[in-house]
Amino acid sequence: MATTDGSKSSGDVPEEAGEVSLQAFAVQLRRLNGEINRLVHGFAHTQGLHTTDVQALSVILDSVEPLTPGRLREHLGLTSGAVTACLDRLERAGHITRSRDSEDRRVVHVRYAEGGRAAARSSFMPLAEATDSARQRFSAEELAIALRFLATVNEELGDLRAPRR
Repeated sequence: MATTDGSKSSGDVPEEAGEVSLQAFAVQLRRLNGEINRLVHGFAHTQGLHTTDVQALSVILDSVEPLTPGRLREHLGLTSGAVTACLDRLERAGHITRSRDSEDRRVVHVRYAEGGRAAARSSFMPLAEATDSARQRFSAEELAIALRFLATVNEELGDLRAPRR
């Protein structure tokens, strides 16, 4: 965040980890979420997508194994019809491809299309650049701790699945 004199500030985060309250974490996580949401909404708008479509793209991108519409539905907490509509929009826009499993033709795999990756890379480059700029101000040890913290928060949140819509 830029201050009035143009220098960078990390907000009201104390230097000592022992002094950081739950509220301070909540404030910074909300601010981070808001900034990322701003970029997501901009990407969705320029691509003619819904923000849920962008959430689906994130799940598809981060999936370590071939993703099925059913697994996507479970992850997003959507109905089957809503996932189908989402995948239809993403496929029409060139962001994903769907293909049948070679062993079981009833199974459909969803993959990120190369053209979709290029569009996402281009739109989210400011996020990557800001992240890299911030990373440069921390030691490898500090980054490892921050990454472990974020992974742990994501694990905790992953256990809190929203009810299916």
